[in-house]
Amino acid sequence: MALTVFNTLGNRKEAFVPVNPGQVKVYMCGVTVYDLCHVGHARANVAFDIIVRYLRYRGYVVTFVRNFTDIDDKIIHRASRENTDYLTISNRYIEAFYKDFDRMGLVRPDLEPRATEHIPDIIDLVSRLVAAGKAYVVGGDVYYSVRGFEGYGKLSGKNTEELLSGARVEVDERKKDPLDFSLWKASKPGEPFWDSPWGPGRPGWHIECSAMAM
Repeated sequence: MALTVFNTLGNRKEAFVPVNPGQVKVYMCGVTVYDLCHVGHARANVAFDIIVRYLRYRGYVVTFVRNFTDIDDKIIHRASRENTDYLTISNRYIEAFYKDFDRMGLVRPDLEPRATEHIPDIIDLVSRLVAAGKAYVVGGDVYYSVRGFEGYGKLSGKNTEELLSGARVEVDERKKDPLDFSLWKASKPGEPFWDSPWGPGRPGWHIECSAMAM
């Protein structure tokens, strides 16, 4: 029996045809490790577990990748509240993550990159977006220009007029458009940072998986 999948972009079921015959690469956007997991995390991980197991059952060689977002505003804020560093917070909740999902019997991924392990890749990707005119620099921050990409919103089935500023993207009056989002954030005093062409800072939440998936 042929395997079909629902293509969100085309809004229809299509025959599943791997790019490389017999091989499938699966990338799952993992958790931001600033707290314990909740039922929503469980639902997502169970769904991917079923997909990976089924593909392997069908005979495909599957490479399963799931990341950890180990640097983020929420991690930094928690570290500040507890008077510790971001690594202590992220490592604590990565361990808790494993404890929860190992008890559920979920298969572990083949690769589990952490955002902080791919800072050079993230900086390179942001630089390419700036050079292509898809992102712009404001002070030490870099923002993605949503209206610079004609197809933005196609995957979710929404256009830019239907999106609400501030719902998933922080409001900043310096942005060209309220919907534009951070690719690189200038560091504040006491925050962890990495050197970049735009000054010391850290990646924005939205760009991390893009770089790690590549």
